[in-house]
Amino acid sequence: MQVRTSLPLLAIVMLAGAGLTGSAELPVVSVDELLAGAPLGVAEELPTVINNAEVLAVSPAMVAFIDEQVDRRASDSLKFHQLAFAVINEDSFGFEHVEVTRTAAETFRLRRGNCLSFSNLFIALAREAGLKARFQEVDIPPNWTMQDDAYILNRHVNVIIDLGSAGRHSVDFNIYDFRTSYDRRTISDTRALAHYFNNMGVESMQAGDVAAALAYYRKAIVENAGEFAPAWTNLGILYMRGEHEDYAEAAFLQALEVDSGHEVAMSNLVSLYDHRGDAERAELFRRKVAHHRNQNPYYRFHLGREAFFARDYESAISHLKFAVRRRKNEDQFCFLLGLSYLQLGDEKAARRWMQRAEELAATENLKSTYSDKIDLLLSGSKR
Repeated sequence: MQVRTSLPLLAIVMLAGAGLTGSAELPVVSVDELLAGAPLGVAEELPTVINNAEVLAVSPAMVAFIDEQVDRRASDSLKFHQLAFAVINEDSFGFEHVEVTRTAAETFRLRRGNCLSFSNLFIALAREAGLKARFQEVDIPPNWTMQDDAYILNRHVNVIIDLGSAGRHSVDFNIYDFRTSYDRRTISDTRALAHYFNNMGVESMQAGDVAAALAYYRKAIVENAGEFAPAWTNLGILYMRGEHEDYAEAAFLQALEVDSGHEVAMSNLVSLYDHRGDAERAELFRRKVAHHRNQNPYYRFHLGREAFFARDYESAISHLKFAVRRRKNEDQFCFLLGLSYLQLGDEKAARRWMQRAEELAATENLKSTYSDKIDLLLSGSKR
């Protein structure tokens, strides 16, 4: 994340695979039993979790920072630009990215944190400056990385500033993960706080602190009236690590009750049923996973890119045309489609799709890059 107009969140942990939708009969473990955590052996020693207000609380030092860097009497537009410049300026702030989730005040004091930490910080500072600031979820393409025995799925949350007639602007500390073509939605502070507590649960679980992980997941779930699927999934992983499979299954299925398309929960059910030797249920969810992924334009772009580098240009075109139908404004889809047609000798189609990519490019620099590549590639094809 960085300043432009948005900011990411942290992680959702899964055991393996990639998932989808589907239904299955819920196990006998109840929601109350899942939240109680009795099998984990830590229910009587849970740490106290900070209250919601503390996550976005403004410290005296933050107030002083606003007083120094922002003209509180200025227009909202000017205040926004002053604040954005102050936060990204190495001399006045100097934020460093580290994979740790922090409150707004902690992030300000330490100048270090992850993307969600930065989101918390910017929201708190913006509101102190009198700006209308809210959190926003962004549907970025899935990005899977491996950490210990779990896969990490990075989710994206950023900040949206409403300047009235001057428009709405996002602030993002990771500009490379953000495109204006991605689906976005403004979310409540309650849901944003669920992301915070869920992240804290993930970090505690990875550190081996079962009691803290349970406390944070419970907080994320209860504060959102049970309607936060990622925390249910991560709670399931906590039970899975303790070899309490019935509880893990119940938590994963509860995540699907909340969000029937929750990919990570589906993937974990495939893993769980495979481990149990329940081939029928494993295959059911595996098929749903495959269906879900094949409907994802970014996954089809991924397949198209793999086919392109394997010199299977017809398959690449098939995948990329599907992706373009689902996401008409993705310049990278169009450009690779143009390259694929060029490799098949269809210069007319290649030029059409490459020029479409140039038209969709978000910046003049990117437009210029596409233009240069088009001239180079098409002139080279005539030799």
